Amino acid sequence: MALVELPDIKFVEDDVNKVFEELVTVFQGMTGRILNRADPEMLVLRAFALLFVQQRVLINQVAKGELLRYAKGVILDYLGDPETPRLQAEPSLTTERFTLSIPLVTPQIIPAGTRVAPEGAEGSILFATKNAVTIPAGVTQIDVLVECTVSGVIGNGFLPGQVNTLIDPLPFVASVTNLTTTTGGADTEDDDSYRERIRMAPESFSTAGPEQGYIYWAKTASAAIVDVAAVSEAPGEVTIIPLLEGGVMPTQPVLDAVAGKVNGRRIRPLTDKVTVQAPTVVPYNIELTYYISSDRAAESLVIQEAVKKAVDSYALWQKSKLGRHINQSELIGRVMNAGALRVNVVSPVYTPITDLQVAQDVTINATFGGLADD
Repeated sequence: MALVELPDIKFVEDDVNKVFEELVTVFQGMTGRILNRADPEMLVLRAFALLFVQQRVLINQVAKGELLRYAKGVILDYLGDPETPRLQAEPSLTTERFTLSIPLVTPQIIPAGTRVAPEGAEGSILFATKNAVTIPAGVTQIDVLVECTVSGVIGNGFLPGQVNTLIDPLPFVASVTNLTTTTGGADTEDDDSYRERIRMAPESFSTAGPEQGYIYWAKTASAAIVDVAAVSEAPGEVTIIPLLEGGVMPTQPVLDAVAGKVNGRRIRPLTDKVTVQAPTVVPYNIELTYYISSDRAAESLVIQEAVKKAVDSYALWQKSKLGRHINQSELIGRVMNAGALRVNVVSPVYTPITDLQVAQDVTINATFGGLADD
């Protein structure tokens, strides 16, 4: 049973009226008196009831905080200790190309820790080579894996060509540039993601290679991974598809990290051939016109801003899970909840998506059509 299907739990009664009735019953039983509503003892018992309820609310909170569904922060860390620790923040990665001004007759070393930076970052965000590499004699270029010097999402999103400033000058190095978008950076795993991994942890105990077991181990490769699919289209062959936060496609370093995790000797069944690949993107466009009730004309600007946020949130929702069908009904619902009276959606149309795929928006055009009568 999933956590969301479990009923809410209450360890002690914290309804003030029920506690008050209990106190009145106990008092009348001990004294032999029947209390009337105007008796001063009723005020005293009401005050005690309020005090008791405050304590019982605290008891419920503390007791529920020991359960996986409700645990937060440090308590959740204790529930995951020691086999399922919280994933820590990780730095962004990219492939950086170092280019020499001329071919050299001797090898040129790029030391580990050589720093590069995005153009205009003014040193606030830096990337550094993870390992020393050598440019062979006669060769003018080499590609090196670099990582952000600060862990977290701050280093994500720099497009190819933007990380082009060499901070630590090197002889004969004429230029540097990143070949891939910087991705893979993740903040410390949040409570919701961590709670789900703890819930899935028993799947890791199996030695038979179950679907949920592969998903669990793949998610441990990076805190940036928000969804994983594990499919087998032929006996003994397993394909793992990870998706990063915000619907970002996993780069090769992330795919390599997942592959290294799921192919561990104590994780992968000996007869399984496991491959890791990025999901297939199914592109779609958002094209809609919405109208606002003439009765809410004074709120028009506020509603238009709310609709914009609703459309953006739909696009993020749509690309944040593998196999999530393209569903225009979800889009209409969000726009209506934002305050629109009527919505005409041209695109998208309902489109089934497989677990190997993820839907991603290409263009977004939400047009305000004006005011309309109810």
